[in-house]
Amino acid sequence: MTRANGARGEVVATLAGVERRLCLTLGALAEIETGLGVSGIAALGERMRVLSARDLLVVLAALLRGGGEGNLADDLPRAAVDPREAAEAVALAFAAAA
Repeated sequence: MTRANGARGEVVATLAGVERRLCLTLGALAEIETGLGVSGIAALGERMRVLSARDLLVVLAALLRGGGEGNLADDLPRAAVDPREAAEAVALAFAAAA
C-alpha cells in the first residue's frame, strides 16, 4: 500500500486483486459514525478498537467511497476481499488522515 495523494490523506490498497483508493473524508467519517452507531470522534475511536466483520465492511466501504471507489464499496459484501487486507487498508487510511 502506498500513499496516493498525501495532501488529501489518500492511500492505495490492493483489494480483490485491484489497486483501490481509500480516503477518510468528512463524508466517510460521518458514514462510519452512522454505520457504527456512534457520535463523535472519541466514541468512534473507542468503537474502532474492536470491529466485527460487519463493522469492517461498514468502515471499508465508507473509505472506498471517500476515495472514489463507490462501485467496489457497493459490492463489498460479495467481493473477494481478504479480511487481513481489509483491516490493513482501514488502518493505513486512518493513519494517512492523521
